[in-house]
Amino acid sequence: MKVDHAGEHGAVNIYAAQIFMARFTAPALVRELLEFKSHEEKHRSLFSAELQRRGLRRCRSYWFCGVGGFILGLFTGLLGVQAISATTASVERVVLKHLQDQLISLASTDDAAVAVISKIVAEEQQHHDLSLSHLIPDHILSNVINRIVTVSTESVIWIGMRT
Repeated sequence: MKVDHAGEHGAVNIYAAQIFMARFTAPALVRELLEFKSHEEKHRSLFSAELQRRGLRRCRSYWFCGVGGFILGLFTGLLGVQAISATTASVERVVLKHLQDQLISLASTDDAAVAVISKIVAEEQQHHDLSLSHLIPDHILSNVINRIVTVSTESVIWIGMRT
């Protein structure tokens, strides 16, 4: 739950920075990004409430995820539609796998966690699918960003799970 909360904070900041930059580089995406950001803010609140209910502090990587997310969002937002969409598709693919793994491992031990995670999976899938629909197949920028963002997201989750 802690790493999920930190990850949602990172996602909020990715979208905040991308929205700022997309107003110049990809104005057609701004409305979609605003919707995605509102979903991520809701997800962050759900995880925050669950942490409070359990008496847990947030993950040590919370601020790292926020700052890293903002920098990633600025950079990819500057590069336009393909970079923005590749970032979201990559992040969400990794996040969805992480959430599915959590649902399986928590299924018989933590009904409350399963309920919270289950509430957000559909929206995360929507973010992934819509972003994927914007991508040009085999676009070099998308492919490079996909690799970098996938490894980075997997690493942040791995580190967060161990702190």
